[in-house]
Amino acid sequence: MTQLIASLSEISGRYDALFCDLWGCLHNGVAPFPGAVAALRAFRAAGGKVVLLTNAPRPAAAVAAGLDRLGVPREAWDLIVSSGDAAQDAMFAGAVGRRVWHLGPEKDSGFFDDVPAEWADAPPIRRVALDEAEGIVCTGPFDEINEVPEDYRPQFLLAKTRGLPMLCANPDIVVDLGHRRIYCAGALAALYEEMGGTALYFGKPHPPIYDLARRRMAALGGVDDGRILAIGDGIATDIAGAAGEGIDALFVTGGLAADQFGPDPAHPEPEALREWLSTRQQAPQYAIASLR
Repeated sequence: MTQLIASLSEISGRYDALFCDLWGCLHNGVAPFPGAVAALRAFRAAGGKVVLLTNAPRPAAAVAAGLDRLGVPREAWDLIVSSGDAAQDAMFAGAVGRRVWHLGPEKDSGFFDDVPAEWADAPPIRRVALDEAEGIVCTGPFDEINEVPEDYRPQFLLAKTRGLPMLCANPDIVVDLGHRRIYCAGALAALYEEMGGTALYFGKPHPPIYDLARRRMAALGGVDDGRILAIGDGIATDIAGAAGEGIDALFVTGGLAADQFGPDPAHPEPEALREWLSTRQQAPQYAIASLR
């Protein structure tokens, strides 16, 4: 049964490393959550390692720059491992060809321009028009504030007819930007699959991002899976991914599903939480209103 806790410090001594989600746990896309920053800094001060494990469709360096702009202190984390990192590996390996149609905002151009050292000698990836492409790289809608997945049905029909595979660089369906909910690449990939297309995923809950996190964490001195705690507000990504990897999980109820557990997000109702988790066939070890 999931244990509802008030603060990370209640259980932090059981773990040597955190796989912590970003959006909805550490920040809301506009500003960091002070309680979450304090909790991560305290965990590191006690000797723990913090890996920010995110479905952001950008390389780790770009994610770090974004956190700097938001005001998240570097003292709150040790490593960043992104869906963009794992998906980049697949793209440069040729998973969807070398001529690709990029479906995503211009802010994600680093996905193509920031070439990892290990792929420096690989044949280049060229962004082309849809009718010239061998595959699709999806990092989100072109206009994530105003567009919805259905806006892309005509392009997806053409792509499916041509048999183009889609590399989805962010399996998340939605995130909350401040108080506004916006669609992510995962929602576009889901529609493409619904229409009969093929989508490839590399972020949470899929294994590649966890494998990459373990490899990078090994450079800091590896941690056994039994001493890793995954933290996230995405039941189908953070929590399902942790379960699939055999890693304990802390579910943040005040994120994407905040309206499901009673009228006060700061005090989730235990029975509502139990029933909601049961209907989703998930049983994280712990739950918390917000990371603190």
